[in-house]
Amino acid sequence: MFRKCLAECIGTAVLVTFGCGVAATNGFGTGLVGIALAFGLVIVAMAYSIGNVSGCHVNPAVSIAMLIRKKMTGAEFVGYVVSQFIGAIIGALVLWLIFSCTGYGESLGFGTNGYLEASTSGISIAGAYVAEIVLTFVFVIAVCGVTSKESFSNIAGVVIGLALTLVHLFGLPLTGTSVNPARSFGPALIAMFNGNSVPLEQVHAFIIAPLIGGILAALVYKVLAAEGKETLA
Repeated sequence: MFRKCLAECIGTAVLVTFGCGVAATNGFGTGLVGIALAFGLVIVAMAYSIGNVSGCHVNPAVSIAMLIRKKMTGAEFVGYVVSQFIGAIIGALVLWLIFSCTGYGESLGFGTNGYLEASTSGISIAGAYVAEIVLTFVFVIAVCGVTSKESFSNIAGVVIGLALTLVHLFGLPLTGTSVNPARSFGPALIAMFNGNSVPLEQVHAFIIAPLIGGILAALVYKVLAAEGKETLA
């Protein structure tokens, strides 16, 4: 269990460091596609690095879906989620450490999520909830599908990475794309200590909505795959 939790902590820290790091430095020319690819490629890299240890959830929304599908125990779920949140905070701290050594200092953010004035599109709070539920649903149902059979194991990391890239391409202008409560909380917390409390004030949307999306994806997939009537990997 310790090894699994450590893997989840490391994987989530890497996700935040590189994914949110690229998002925060968007002003240097990476653009929307570059940010989306960064998040997707991190997942591909981590899937083939720690996937054989913990399954590479690095996301409470994925973990809650696996809990519903009875792919993990309640104790494992709690351990995974705690580890993911710790990893996200560590990843955001790494960004703070790096950015504080640049000439831009506090002007750089941490790739946080937001709505209204904190969003590029000015999306409403209701819109943010709906968007995050839909985006997370699509991402997690892809995870459920590609991890359902052992024959898909060789391509699982690539498919999941591409699915994350896809939802980022749509969601970045709306909310900054969370689909991951831990990924949103870590940067929001560090942003508050860096003088910006708005992301932490709005983080409830990026914790609750992705969890709802993950639960819905697991329930729908159970119906689609008729789980319980066949043996899935």
